[in-house]
Amino acid sequence: LDRAQALAAARAIDDAIARGDAGGPLLGVPVAVKDIIDVRGMPTGDGTVLHAGRIASDDAALVRAMRRAGAWPIGKAVTTELATYAPGRTRNPRALAHTPGGSSSGSAAAVACGMVPLAIGTQTNGSVIRPASFCGVVGYKPSFGRIARGGVLRQSPVLDQIGVFARNVDDAAALAEALFGPDPSDPATAQAPTPPLSAIAATQPPTRLRMAWSRTPWWDRVAPDAQAAFERWVDEFGDGIEAIDLPADAQHAIGWLRTIMEADIAASYEREYDTGRAQLSESLQRQIERGRTVTAVDYRKAIENRGRVAAAIDPLFERFDAIACPATLGTAPPASEGTGDPLMCTLWTYLGAPAISLPLLAGANGLPLGVQLVGRHGDDGRLLRTARALTRAASHASGA
Repeated sequence: LDRAQALAAARAIDDAIARGDAGGPLLGVPVAVKDIIDVRGMPTGDGTVLHAGRIASDDAALVRAMRRAGAWPIGKAVTTELATYAPGRTRNPRALAHTPGGSSSGSAAAVACGMVPLAIGTQTNGSVIRPASFCGVVGYKPSFGRIARGGVLRQSPVLDQIGVFARNVDDAAALAEALFGPDPSDPATAQAPTPPLSAIAATQPPTRLRMAWSRTPWWDRVAPDAQAAFERWVDEFGDGIEAIDLPADAQHAIGWLRTIMEADIAASYEREYDTGRAQLSESLQRQIERGRTVTAVDYRKAIENRGRVAAAIDPLFERFDAIACPATLGTAPPASEGTGDPLMCTLWTYLGAPAISLPLLAGANGLPLGVQLVGRHGDDGRLLRTARALTRAASHASGA
């Protein structure tokens, strides 16, 4: 946190309001930014001593978009080592002995403990959805290619995606909408639309919700109390939700994503490995070493297989508004055990599908569990509309 910069920004916003300048839709809203995203004049440490002391000379593309909407970056949020798995110092505000998840650890925790109303993170496997589930907040990862990644630490150009954290769906939609759109810094956003997410999310579904749910091929890895909580939620939903089986190829997504991710990590962090290997965690060293053995044939196949899996899943969205599954394998594990397993997010990140974690459940130990909703690629408005309807229904049912 740069206190002087924060106070200066707050005074500038007060002055603008006094002049009658309405500003953007997020005028005056403070946002925490994951510390792999450049904010002009602030350090970008990337969770490693190898990048300590680096001060960003310019804003990342998404930070510029955020400022145009009137929001301002109040400070940087802790990340795991180079946005991988070695934990940072952040703990879970819901239970300090437990992990907040990763790699967007500080972003989720900052929203969960009330430090900020909104935060920005990134996801290359499960780094938005998992921390949101563990910390009991809303975590939304838009469709791939919707938010520009210029000025963000590159881990995998094929998989890296920007996400947001908030206390409710409306706030998540408002921040994401401000960030959507094409930017020359990121060719993946060349065709990115700028839909009115907030307006779409606020509308009522044209008919009653049509939901699918899946145990996924990894159900046997889900903790028994998480299984029970999720199945109770399904039962309470009634006949508006239908069980489905995912295509057989879905089970291979873990291996295919790992092939892409580790090869890209090896390329992206080559300099860090070659010049500062001793400063890297053993787990990251092993990832890089495995990535260096990936062949061009295997890498290309892993990318091409996405189209086949997506084509098999896409017809489901002709029948259903969203697919529901657990966001994580269970509640946040003890901090001593790492940042948790991203397994329940892997398929959807691999496909670049929009996903959101809603804090609707709790485990036997009382810690939060997220329900993950997944939508059709590019149909983010429909996903957010569905998520908003579900959270409002849950609030009414609980009397909140």
